[in-house]
Amino acid sequence: MHAICEDLKTEYNELDRVVAGLDEETWSLVTPFYGWTIKDEISHLSYYESAALQSLTGREAFTAGFEALLGSMKPGDDLFDEINARGGKQPVRDLLASWRTTREKLLAGLAKRGVKDRLAWYGPDMSARSFATARLMEVWAHGQDILDALGLSRQPTARLKHIAHMGVATYGWSFVNRQMDVPAAEIRVALNGPSNEIWTWGPEDAAETVSGSAEGFCLVITQRRNIADTDIIVRGAAAHLWMDIAQAFAGPPADPPAAGERVH
Repeated sequence: MHAICEDLKTEYNELDRVVAGLDEETWSLVTPFYGWTIKDEISHLSYYESAALQSLTGREAFTAGFEALLGSMKPGDDLFDEINARGGKQPVRDLLASWRTTREKLLAGLAKRGVKDRLAWYGPDMSARSFATARLMEVWAHGQDILDALGLSRQPTARLKHIAHMGVATYGWSFVNRQMDVPAAEIRVALNGPSNEIWTWGPEDAAETVSGSAEGFCLVITQRRNIADTDIIVRGAAAHLWMDIAQAFAGPPADPPAAGERVH
């Protein structure tokens, strides 16, 4: 668990450096992700860090926390609006302090787990390693929203391999989540890492392929870009269908932005 926890810590710290120096007005800047503000994005992450801590305590604590959230809502309330509002009511300084404290506790707790320990989450239980990877993916994806809002970019890192792996691992989930049959076709994924290395998944001789940059693939499977706005090249019917609906995160089916909608 040491390696993934260190990478998750670095991802947290890099996003922290982006937002820590922003003034109050900039925290209200709207991002291209569902019209959320920067404060909404950090509020969202902070809440789920707390939920992850509850999961480390055990399934009962995790379930009780989620049921308490649902019980606080009125009919017709949007779940994410409720989650974001919790952090949104705090002064920025307090929200940042809470997020930092919670993620430090989460990292400490994850570091004590075995890689195959099972942890409760929204959907099937996850191994501790996958759990930490999912948190890294969330931080990276919401960080992309914030960077887009600020008109900033970042250099790809080797941490993208964790996110890309989760994208490949959730191939079946992307279909099942939409109540679609999972195609039987085997797909070869070959991605260019940031140091010119090639990361691969699937049979070398597969007829269907997905290739391009690791960053482009990660932007697609986290639905931060339409595939038409990336360098990803797809061959094969099943591979095309997958890339159209790819969703590496939990929750109900979501759609990527339209082509040309999020180009930075």
